[in-house]
Amino acid sequence: MPQLTAFDAPLVGREGELTRLTGLLERARAGEARALVIAGDAGVGKSRLLGEAADRAAGEGMTVFTGQCVDLGDVGLPYLPFTEILRALSADGRFAEALASHPAVDRLLGQGPGAGPADSGAERMSFFEDLAALLADLGAVAPLLLVIEDLHWADQSTRDLLRFLLSRAVLQRPAAGGAQTHRLAIFATYRSDDLHRRHPLRPLLAELVRLPGVERLELAPLSDDAVGRLVKELHGGRGGSLAAETVRSIVERAEGNAFYAEELLAAAADGGALPSGLADVLLIRLEQLSGTSQQVLRTAAVAGRRVSHELLREAADLPDSELEPALREAIGHQLLVSGERDTYTFRHALIREAVYEDLLPGERVRLHGVFAKLLEGRGRPGQYAAERAHHAQASHDLPGALTASLEAADHAQAVGAPAEELRHVEAALDLFRSVEPALRPEGLREVPLTLRASGAAARAGEAHRAVGLTRDALARLGSDSDAELAARVRYTLAGNLIRTDHLKDAFRYSSEALALIPADPPNRTWVWAAATHVMAANQVGDLETAQRVGRQALEVAEQLGVADAQADLIISLEFRTKSNRRTPEGRREIQRACDLARSAGNAAIELRALFNLAIGSYEAGELEQCLRWLNEGRERARSLGLISSPYSLEMRYLHLLVLYTTGRWDDCLAAADADTERLPAAGGFVAGPALWVAAARGAEDAVDRAQVLLNGPFDWMAALVGHVVLIDHAARHEGPEETMVRLRAGVAALAEEGAAEADPDATARLAEEGETESSDVNVRLGALALAAVADAAAEARLTGDEAAAARWTGKAAELAEMARRSAERGVFSEEPQGPEGQAWLIRAQAEQARAEGAPAAALWERAVAAFGGLGDVYEEARCERRLAEALLAEDRRDEAAEAASAARTTAAALRAAPLLADIDALIRRGRLGGAGEAAAAEREAVLTARERDVLQLLARGRTNRQIGEELYISGKTASVHVSNILAKLGAASRTEAVSVAYREGMIERETQAGS
Repeated sequence: MPQLTAFDAPLVGREGELTRLTGLLERARAGEARALVIAGDAGVGKSRLLGEAADRAAGEGMTVFTGQCVDLGDVGLPYLPFTEILRALSADGRFAEALASHPAVDRLLGQGPGAGPADSGAERMSFFEDLAALLADLGAVAPLLLVIEDLHWADQSTRDLLRFLLSRAVLQRPAAGGAQTHRLAIFATYRSDDLHRRHPLRPLLAELVRLPGVERLELAPLSDDAVGRLVKELHGGRGGSLAAETVRSIVERAEGNAFYAEELLAAAADGGALPSGLADVLLIRLEQLSGTSQQVLRTAAVAGRRVSHELLREAADLPDSELEPALREAIGHQLLVSGERDTYTFRHALIREAVYEDLLPGERVRLHGVFAKLLEGRGRPGQYAAERAHHAQASHDLPGALTASLEAADHAQAVGAPAEELRHVEAALDLFRSVEPALRPEGLREVPLTLRASGAAARAGEAHRAVGLTRDALARLGSDSDAELAARVRYTLAGNLIRTDHLKDAFRYSSEALALIPADPPNRTWVWAAATHVMAANQVGDLETAQRVGRQALEVAEQLGVADAQADLIISLEFRTKSNRRTPEGRREIQRACDLARSAGNAAIELRALFNLAIGSYEAGELEQCLRWLNEGRERARSLGLISSPYSLEMRYLHLLVLYTTGRWDDCLAAADADTERLPAAGGFVAGPALWVAAARGAEDAVDRAQVLLNGPFDWMAALVGHVVLIDHAARHEGPEETMVRLRAGVAALAEEGAAEADPDATARLAEEGETESSDVNVRLGALALAAVADAAAEARLTGDEAAAARWTGKAAELAEMARRSAERGVFSEEPQGPEGQAWLIRAQAEQARAEGAPAAALWERAVAAFGGLGDVYEEARCERRLAEALLAEDRRDEAAEAASAARTTAAALRAAPLLADIDALIRRGRLGGAGEAAAAEREAVLTARERDVLQLLARGRTNRQIGEELYISGKTASVHVSNILAKLGAASRTEAVSVAYREGMIERETQAGS
């Protein structure tokens, strides 16, 4: 079957990437020079994607030129891709005048005196500057797309020139008048699998991707669905049918690589079963080798995709005089590739798979046994333990596999890889039950091994898995188990339950643990049981027990010299007292605890201390200090390999919260996006502040995303994030009745560890028992709900419905009282909450005054000041909007206009469309002319000329496709313009955008005639 070229093949599975490329090209055509570096393995589809983007660019009026870097080993052709591009440009008459005015062209093409780039630094810089000016001039003639392929083979001169163009010239230097009008895009590709550790392209890439005009796209392997579609479309072009099983086999083996999928399809052209056909195709090359070379390849296949020379030599058991020619032959036939540090790698996993599957069963078992024994004798067994466990199990040596799995777990723990440690310990647990007791490592017991697995799960961020494993350990405790082990299991279970917010169960198990062992004589197990019990007591609000047991345990820990237990107890004791974590004195004690934990090598408690230092600063309103602690804590978690551990997740959440609070919303979203793929299953709450951004910007899916957080196993932080969104959304859109339903559900869930999730009657029961006010966050939830209640009370007074007014005024008083109790004495402290809690309390009191129809401007001024002092720009703006309303009611119009203008400026900067719409409605209602005129002028100013053209056509009722036809742009581009217009005008729909434009005089109504 003839093979299709890359550009004959259909483009599938790259819709998102293609949209990104076309978006960059659109910006370049509009005068905003852009660059994109595309990374991906060989054959993954970089050239195919670029070809499609280039075709579209040409269709939109761009001129496309391509330069190719070539692999010439250590000998490079200077500036080769740029030379190729200039040669193509010189053949296009449109650019003749621009090319003639720049001496760099002749110098680079070797056509003039002194041809060739200058050697001196000054001359080289002049040459670079002239080329940059040339590109700007060329872009003035026609928008350009320059494509540079295979940057991994670029010579040093090409790399230097590219660095200059992107960092100091075309992309970063404004044109005359200060406006960026270079109509140029530069797309470059490189093979990420070719970039070894010392590849010269690496430093350049690290520099380029930090530039504001340069983006990077990592072209990941295609999804299985996309590979399946590709295979079907490729085969469909040739006629005939392809068995579903063949498609599945190709998908499984292609590893997401489009090129290999095409090769596999070609191998299956005769309609036979792919596995045997593929093996036949690939093994033909193997059979062309000498017998010795075939033996070496079969041995290497058992080792895996890569094998060291030393290990392969020992396993093959051949003298160097035979081994080296055999290896040279395999490399010459492109079956093996020699790599760094004396290693050999199969050129593709499919080759290794074919060779491995061709082994006889007995041969395979024997060779696995050989590798297991060789790896056992190495100098650093931990480094090879995981491989040894694999080989031992494949050779049916289960005792050896058990021992190796334990060593692999030890190694993973030593290098800070808890997820890998968990995997190896769980493998050891499975093997434990299959290995005769006499053949197990001495002293190995199932319950301690299960406890170790739960600890690894906790460090890996798998909190619910940790609970399950510890419950399994508890179930396996026999009646003859010693009291110390039974206590360890129970306080470990209690600690894991605290992390999953099952606080009453945690307190019960920590109490049992403490009761199982005496405090006298002093012992470490009792200290740790006590430390866990103190945490649990704090969490359920039993502060007397926490202080009493905590101080006793701290004395014992100091006596025994258990530094990490001291640290844990100091943290638990400090922030429940007057010298809590919000105070400088409290944070000094927690800093001491951090030092103790670090000296003891207890990473988990060290991270707990760093988190408390950060959140203490946050609660004190010291956000910059908070960020400094967060940076140290997150970096420490990374260095320890604990980025998914509980306190690391808390710090990542807090980092996003600070970005949200300070109004750095785009940074918040970007940081959340960067975290998403690395989050464990229980870490969904981390992106909560990004969800708050989405909700504040009016994202349609915000409520659905919030509801997702409430599904599945209960997580207190996820519940907090979700209920804040749901209550706030209900207050703004669903009225007071639904808001109260949302509030009761949220209060109950957060007070009773998710009881409302498990018991439909929980909300009512908790309300009757008076337990709905046991959460520190109730002050915030109550203030959010009060907005809807105050709206209802005010509306009832306007319509003369005294009964409804009285009802909602009474409800406002109840909610304000709940907020007061929450702020004045939270569940975790007998002290009043810090600045944030007090700010929400003031807001609740201001909402209560609004519900009662009382003068509220003074309270709203205090709320504005309180949130402003915290640096919470969004809540400050929301309070400023209410302040403007209250000032209007008191006929203080100038002050009202000033407050409305300040709120509007913030809302516009944050792109908080719903708040912006509320403020503009208030401005219109109150006839705050100065602010209204400023708003209209601001809106009109931010629209580009093309957006104003699109707005005119929107007013005529045109669809996106019709707009595109009239303006000679694509329908997708028109859609982007429409979305930008809606965002800038704070409109929720096309109709509302046109209405705003009419009202603000941005378009004339006559334009509608003849539409």
